[in-house]
Amino acid sequence: MTDPDENELTDRRFYPAEQEAEFVEHEPTRTPQTLHPAYRLAFRDSDFLLREELRPVRLQLELLKTEMLLEEARVGSTLVVYGSARIPQPEEAERLVADAETPEEKAVAERLAAKAKYCTESYRLARLVSEKSIVEDGKRQFVICSGGGPSIMEAANKGASEAGAESIGLNIVLPHEQAPNSYVTPYLSFRFHYFALRKMHFLIRARAVAIFPGGYGTLDELLETLTLIQTQKMKPIPILVFGKEFWDRIINFEAMAEEGTISPKDLELFHWCETAEEAWDHVAEFYGIEDPSEEEGG
Repeated sequence: MTDPDENELTDRRFYPAEQEAEFVEHEPTRTPQTLHPAYRLAFRDSDFLLREELRPVRLQLELLKTEMLLEEARVGSTLVVYGSARIPQPEEAERLVADAETPEEKAVAERLAAKAKYCTESYRLARLVSEKSIVEDGKRQFVICSGGGPSIMEAANKGASEAGAESIGLNIVLPHEQAPNSYVTPYLSFRFHYFALRKMHFLIRARAVAIFPGGYGTLDELLETLTLIQTQKMKPIPILVFGKEFWDRIINFEAMAEEGTISPKDLELFHWCETAEEAWDHVAEFYGIEDPSEEEGG
């Protein structure tokens, strides 16, 4: 007897790929032809998918997977936290200095330890934002998103977690061991092969970016965000740069304007701050967000 649902006009006539794959799983035929790799379904053939010619397909998959899962998770926008993976947490700072073996190593360790305060501010910013639980159009706004690693990134994910909120981690495959920190929400923990796709996902939903002291990666992320806004490839968003003393030593933005290689107006694309409150106040002012508690008090 025919299943009544199969006669529905709106019912799809082709089986879903997942069901087709199940047919293959139970296929009884085992011959030299069916056992050869050429006979595998293309989307189940990892050797085929990893061929050099399939790079464009892999790029598209990395774009689509994260995009689709974040959409399903109702993530409307993010507050992205960038920063070094080498800065110690406050409780680890003294040990880092104590473990230094040479004067040079000790000097570096002391400078890193002095930046431990930024782990605290990363945590505080993520917690402050997450506790606001802003929802608009049925989607969560300013969801904390980090690179999913240690240090500044871990502090941000921890801040969100301890506020009772979910947070995103965009991890990257590296030659040395790299794993997401334990505070990233498991179903929002993503792993990338391509830096370009990872950086794209950092900014697709970003409505604010917090930049803490960091190395090549953080500098790359800061300058790319500034470039995208400067060239009007993306609309302006608050770029919250923590640690003016550090960044002034690393890159002289004012000198670039004096040399004429950027416009003096380009110095207004980012905002200096030192505390979580300063950062959020700038974001709230930028988007005209009013604190619900202040409204109730008024």
